[in-house]
Amino acid sequence: MSVILGIDIGGSTTKIVGLRSDQSVIGMQRVKAEGPITSLYGALGSFMTAHKLQLKDIDRVVLTGVGASYVEGEIYGIPTISVEEFTAVGTGGLALTGRQKAVVVSMGTGTAFIWADGTTGEYTHMGGSGIGGGTLAGLCSLLCGARQFDLVQKLSSQGDVSKIDLNVGDITRGGYSTLPNDITAANFGNLADDATHSDLAAGVVNMVFQSIGTSAVFACRAQNCDTVVLTGFMTVLEQCRPCFDLFTRLHGIRFIIPQNATFATSIGAALSSFSS
Repeated sequence: MSVILGIDIGGSTTKIVGLRSDQSVIGMQRVKAEGPITSLYGALGSFMTAHKLQLKDIDRVVLTGVGASYVEGEIYGIPTISVEEFTAVGTGGLALTGRQKAVVVSMGTGTAFIWADGTTGEYTHMGGSGIGGGTLAGLCSLLCGARQFDLVQKLSSQGDVSKIDLNVGDITRGGYSTLPNDITAANFGNLADDATHSDLAAGVVNMVFQSIGTSAVFACRAQNCDTVVLTGFMTVLEQCRPCFDLFTRLHGIRFIIPQNATFATSIGAALSSFSS
């Protein structure tokens, strides 16, 4: 067996994907650890055990992400390749959706916006934002006493964002022809005295997604593009789809959340090695 492992060593978690030589997927796994090296070797060992692989089965290991710079040379005698993270994000986003061109958004600890053009092989980092999963974790820890992603997810799904945000309909009688009344006018601009931890968590999630959505719209306009591919672990939050559907309704831009969006970068890294 000839297996290619794509490993995305992120700021808080490592994602690993195994591909066969025909680019079909063997499996995917996510591992959390304190440091990049610990996370890398933990993910590698866990994946190989789960799929009954031996070192001789691995053709190459393709590394990307912020932690890839900590790894030099071979791993257990297996050749390693490093792929620039933005190339991996763009390649993975297009591969998961079958699109030729799109703005691919990587929602990790922070957020990155990549212009991906599969027809020319151009993957350009358009910019980024410090608002992302790290913001979500930090603010929810401060406001709700919840930092773990699973607890934030549970709390926010039970919250009422109307007790947190000020909408256009709250501040105008006649409204605007271009702005529906249910569009947010100010995040946390209508904070109720009786807002619960669940309400606060829902407000933070909404603020983070809306900030990312606004930046994605501007990125699309800069490229004359009407498609955004959303990737990263925050795509699993149940508020993700309805929040970005609102941006589609307002701006006419299609936001796609592909299956396995969490693993887009590791998939893109592995796929990039086939053409390198």
